[in-house]
Amino acid sequence: MGILEVKDVSKRFGGLKALSDVNLSVAENTVHAIIGPNGAGKSTLLNCFVGKLIPDTGSVMFDGQSVLGRKPYEINQMGISRVFQTPEIFGDLTVMENMMIPVFAKRDGHFQMNAIGDMMKEKDIVEAAEAMLVDMNMADKRHMHAASMSRGDKRRLEIGMCLAQEPRLLLLDEPTAGMARADTNNTIDLLKEIKDQRDITIAIIEHDMHVVFSLAERITVLAQGTPLVEDTPQNIKGHPKVREAYLGETA
Repeated sequence: MGILEVKDVSKRFGGLKALSDVNLSVAENTVHAIIGPNGAGKSTLLNCFVGKLIPDTGSVMFDGQSVLGRKPYEINQMGISRVFQTPEIFGDLTVMENMMIPVFAKRDGHFQMNAIGDMMKEKDIVEAAEAMLVDMNMADKRHMHAASMSRGDKRRLEIGMCLAQEPRLLLLDEPTAGMARADTNNTIDLLKEIKDQRDITIAIIEHDMHVVFSLAERITVLAQGTPLVEDTPQNIKGHPKVREAYLGETA
């Protein structure tokens, strides 16, 4: 049994069958990548992982509990955090203020924007946020407005905000999309550090095969909403079904 178990999941949007009888198991404390061509169903599946979409059939279980139909704060409380394709941060706030928000929400279970001033007065919130900024190597940027940072630093901040919620499962949706190669490599190094230093499971959707093969321990290949192959990176690289579905090449 994995920490995340997907059983017989299917999902239609009108006449389009986005997922068809998907079965997937993500082992605890591993990095599991989900790849496939555009329209393969990757983002639909990820949205099922966090209860944002409810499949027509099947189940999605995290640590033995169903995620289906749960609100975002309930998903966070279960121990699941998500990084989106476009970094979801508060551009008008400073880096420090951004980092305090998930720390505050983790403690109190909710957050309102008018609570920013109150958070600054709470020593435990400030100290926890500062510690996370140190872990993310962003302490020198604490007073910067988040909107002024590079895409790579915005992504680093967003990942830190997710980690501040102390998740057991970190979901990454195209985390290096739109990045320069240097920022991509820095993100790879950051995720390796996170995996080495924390008790955490990572599931990643990514088109960049350099990222996938740098991080993943298991890879599931989707095509037309159905898993074709699940295997180690070494076995995936030359697999004929993968080359046909993902690269358009036949053996």
